[in-house]
Amino acid sequence: MVSWKKFCAAALVAVCAASLTPLSASADASVTRIKDIAKVQGVRSNQLVGYGLVVGLAGTGDSNKAKETVQSIGNMLKSFGVAIDTSSLKPDNVAAVMVTATLPPFVREGDTIDVTVSSLGDADSIQGGTLVQTPLRAGNGEVYAVAQGAVSTGGFVVGRGGGNKAQKNFPTTGLMPNGAIVERSVEDEIGQDGTISLSLSQPDFTTAARMVSSINAQFGGIARATNPGRIDISIPAYYRGNVVGFVASLEELPVVPDTVAKVVMNERTGTIVMGGNVSVDECAITQGGLSIRVQKRADVSQPDPLSYGSTIVANNTDVKVKDSSGSTIVLPATANVSDIVGALNAVGATPRDTISILQAMKASGALHAELELI
Repeated sequence: MVSWKKFCAAALVAVCAASLTPLSASADASVTRIKDIAKVQGVRSNQLVGYGLVVGLAGTGDSNKAKETVQSIGNMLKSFGVAIDTSSLKPDNVAAVMVTATLPPFVREGDTIDVTVSSLGDADSIQGGTLVQTPLRAGNGEVYAVAQGAVSTGGFVVGRGGGNKAQKNFPTTGLMPNGAIVERSVEDEIGQDGTISLSLSQPDFTTAARMVSSINAQFGGIARATNPGRIDISIPAYYRGNVVGFVASLEELPVVPDTVAKVVMNERTGTIVMGGNVSVDECAITQGGLSIRVQKRADVSQPDPLSYGSTIVANNTDVKVKDSSGSTIVLPATANVSDIVGALNAVGATPRDTISILQAMKASGALHAELELI
């Protein structure tokens, strides 16, 4: 068995329309930065969510059926010292909404973040509305930001009910750039104990070992892989006061990532992506064509002249079967990407035929790669 030659990152075999285009393989694997395949543990975002009201709508808000909106309006007015009978409210100009946002790492109090506003009731549109001050909470129940301001939907709706309605995009969801003010930051201090950890985007034993070698070659024996997805690093003494500079130096180190031999296939688009480290044993591929055509025809039977017969229409069916001779080609164990594609072209394989052939090769044990159908 001979492995396919490694080429830049991965060799793509794109199958478009009804034919395949041979691709050539490069002898060198790609070199990337640690920054592109790993991240520092502890540097993460946090999701925030809140419930609020959008006011100032032009009759496109929630109806009386949205009890949560009516109750929310009553509670809001009560907090301002206004007591009313909620049964008399008509919340056409108000919509109950869910407000969501992502709190990035390293933001501080007073910074602003973007928020998304989504209708919760039966409002037709929140276009032109204003979000009333809404606390945004994290999973621990603590408030980390407060949102308020005008909502931009990028769409519209005209008319209500029946068929007299025109709509563009989704006017029940809007955005508020810089619409929330951070009230509480998340402590993201790294390296306080003299160590940091890197998490691999795609855990792999070989890639982790290569990253450790690259780091130790630059800074000495400061790194070790505790598992395929994590590398623990001791910060050198001369970098203890400059952790940011140390992480920046780490991220720029080159490493050659390793990948699992995989063939990804998309039957809907006829696209096939093959990794450069896929190998194949000698095998024979036979691709034959069986064409079956079923066609209905109407036969009309006319009676003889001056007879008392009647015209009869009979529906008959013709079935034609065409079994073309199959093509057989032997694929040697020294095949590379071009040989595979050329062989499948030689037997006249369509994209779906190619997927079936690769699945059959995998089932026979001739194709040494993981097949993934998307």
